[in-house]
Amino acid sequence: MFYSIRHLTKFRYSSPVSESIMELRMQPRSEGLQRCLSFQVEVAPRTRVQSYRDYLGNVVHHFDVPSAHRHLTIIAEATVDVTPAASLPRQLDGDAWRQLDAHLAQGDFWELLSPSHFALWTGMIQAFAQELQVPSREAARDRDPLQLVGGLNAAIYRSIAYVPKSTRVDSTVDHALESRRGVCQDYAHIMIALVRGLGIPCRYVSGYLFHRAGETLRSTEGATHAWVEVYLPNIGWVGFDPANNILAGETHVRTAVGRDYADVPPTRGVFKGSASSELTVAVRVAPSDKPPPPETEMESEDWSAVLEEKSDPDRRSAEQQQQ
Repeated sequence: MFYSIRHLTKFRYSSPVSESIMELRMQPRSEGLQRCLSFQVEVAPRTRVQSYRDYLGNVVHHFDVPSAHRHLTIIAEATVDVTPAASLPRQLDGDAWRQLDAHLAQGDFWELLSPSHFALWTGMIQAFAQELQVPSREAARDRDPLQLVGGLNAAIYRSIAYVPKSTRVDSTVDHALESRRGVCQDYAHIMIALVRGLGIPCRYVSGYLFHRAGETLRSTEGATHAWVEVYLPNIGWVGFDPANNILAGETHVRTAVGRDYADVPPTRGVFKGSASSELTVAVRVAPSDKPPPPETEMESEDWSAVLEEKSDPDRRSAEQQQQ
C-alpha cells in the first residue's frame, strides 16, 4: 500500500525571537516491509536543513534559523510503501522462552528491557499489573509469550479510556492510570512498562495511522500516532497498538523507534528570546494504488483553516506533541 503523507507544524511566538534551533524525526524508516520512497522537508523562514542517523537508526533532520522571526513553519512530505505482513501464529513454540533467552544473549537489548524516562515501573504500574492479573516474570514463563502480550494489548485497551487532550506530552504513566484516561502515547508507555517487567524487550514507535473509511478507531485522525513493538523469538519485532487493540499492520507508518517518547519527538528544539509560543499541527495520510508523481502537492488552501486554529501554549495535548 502506498501512502502520501504531509505533516505541517507551525510555531507562533508572542514577540520576535532571535534564533530557533530544531531537530525533526519525521522521515519514515526504510526497513522490513516498509520503504520510504521519497521525503522532503521545507522550513520557513528559509534555512539550510541537514540530516544524520541517530544510534537507533532514525533519520534526524536539523536546522538553525539565526534571524529574527515570529513564525516558524515546517512542512514534511513523504511517500511510503507498506507491504502487509504475514499472519502471526496462534502461539509460539513450546521452547519460546528458551529461544528468547538465546536471542537476548546474542543481541544488545538491555535498554529495551530497563525502565526509561516515561516507561517507569511505578507503584501504580505495579498495582495495575496486579489488577490485570499480569504474572510475575518467573510465572510468565509458564505462558505463551505471544498470547501473553496480546492479552496485555487488549486489557490495556479495555482499562483506559481514550480521551483527547486528557494528558500532556510530559505526562507520566501514573497520570493516565490515576484518571484512567489518556491518548496513544500513554497507552504505549503503560504497555512498555508492563512488557519489560515480563523480561521481554519492548520499544516505542512514533508514526502515522491511516484511518480506513468505516473503520472504528479510538485514535485521532489528522494527528501523529504511537504504538509499541515487542521482540519475540523467531519472529522479531511485532507491533501492537493498545490504543486501538489491534496489531500494527499496513495502515501503520513508522517514523522513529526508541525507548519511549523522550527518544523520538517529531520536533524538539529551543529558541532565543523572551516570548511564549503557540503550536499548530496538522497531518494528512492519503492512500494510493501507485506512487504519486513527484510534483503532486496538496493545495495550500486545504491547510488555511488549520493555520488559523489556536492552541493553548500551556495545555499542549499529547496528540499535538506526539508532535
